[in-house]
Amino acid sequence: MLILQGTIFIIGYILISFEDKIRLNKTAIALIIGVLCWLCCLYIIPIRSLNSLLSGHLSSIAEILFFLLSAMVVVELIDAHDGFFVITKRIITENAALFILLISFLTFFISSIIDNLTTAIVMVSLIRKMILNKQTLLFVASLIIIASNAGGAWSPLGDVTTTMLWINGQISAMAIIKSVFVPSIVSLIIPILWIILKIKNHKFESFTLKTDSQIPAFERNTMLVSGLLVFVLVPVFKYFTNLPPYLGMLLGLGIIWLISEILHHQKDTAEREKLSASYALSRIDSSSILFFLGILLAVSALETSHLLKEVSTFLNQSIKSPLLIATLLGLISAFLDNVPLVAAAISMYDLTIFPINHPFWLLLAFTAGTGGSILIVGSAAGVAVMGMVKIDFIWYLKNISLPTLIGFLMGILSFILLF
Repeated sequence: MLILQGTIFIIGYILISFEDKIRLNKTAIALIIGVLCWLCCLYIIPIRSLNSLLSGHLSSIAEILFFLLSAMVVVELIDAHDGFFVITKRIITENAALFILLISFLTFFISSIIDNLTTAIVMVSLIRKMILNKQTLLFVASLIIIASNAGGAWSPLGDVTTTMLWINGQISAMAIIKSVFVPSIVSLIIPILWIILKIKNHKFESFTLKTDSQIPAFERNTMLVSGLLVFVLVPVFKYFTNLPPYLGMLLGLGIIWLISEILHHQKDTAEREKLSASYALSRIDSSSILFFLGILLAVSALETSHLLKEVSTFLNQSIKSPLLIATLLGLISAFLDNVPLVAAAISMYDLTIFPINHPFWLLLAFTAGTGGSILIVGSAAGVAVMGMVKIDFIWYLKNISLPTLIGFLMGILSFILLF
């Protein structure tokens, strides 16, 4: 039965990775494998014990999902008020190298506050209005993928996998920032230099940004500052209260929800509707929430059946070094989604093996976050941008993968040197 359970998970994993090719929705596949993996547990564990174990896992999963849901609504509220326009309107320049640097580091730092997927979508939506040359657009969009993933790796809020490690207690907020910030910068610098050389002869047209928004500057700025403060204060909330981060995120959502209501309470119903939190809730990618639910259910089933423990024992016997294991998982994330990889690693290695802030967890946060940039299908940000600007898999492999891989390896080297 363990073989059947593992086979179901691997087949589902492959189908999810090739979603774009086979045209089957990954959320549907994740939900199916999540339930099927638990059905396999019926033949291993008595039903009463199984129900109790499932309830325990569901509690941990719910913490992650509520955190993500709240964060996504906050981001949508900022975007509904054109809050990000306040930042992006300041990066207009016709100097290619300067433009690349501005876009890269703006993406890098924004993705450490809001999630890397949302950052990538926002930034690519922006550059599509600014860059008319198709080849230039492809290179800059590719760099946004790399920068958003690198920025998400060093912050507990920037990447789903890093958030999972933080919420589950494998890392602390300050440790991940201090340990992974420099490797993340290093992993980004090499692709930046490579792409600057590639597009230095490209003609940059005069950039013009237009907005149809009638939202006053005061309201835009208020929502942007409020939203960013909410994200920044979540780790502070956890540090002083020792309560789960999702409670801090829910508190932040409630606060910014009230702020939006106060800002628009005198407007008519039609005008208020598209600026409300209720409208923001309707705009979030709910399929992503269900995707994470399915994946985390599947991984928890593998943990319950002790299959992951078997894999952990095999890896420890075959690869003695925890740093090599973390590196290998990062390289695998170039092909496969990093969420189930990290979820599996959390289940394989508990805190008695690698305690909180062990180099294994810190390096895993970096490798799982940045390894997905090596191939365009390796991260949610990559897949989203691939659809937005029609980046071909082979084009990305030829033009972007090598400098990204070199940056990834140099980032690991810098991490080792830091320790």
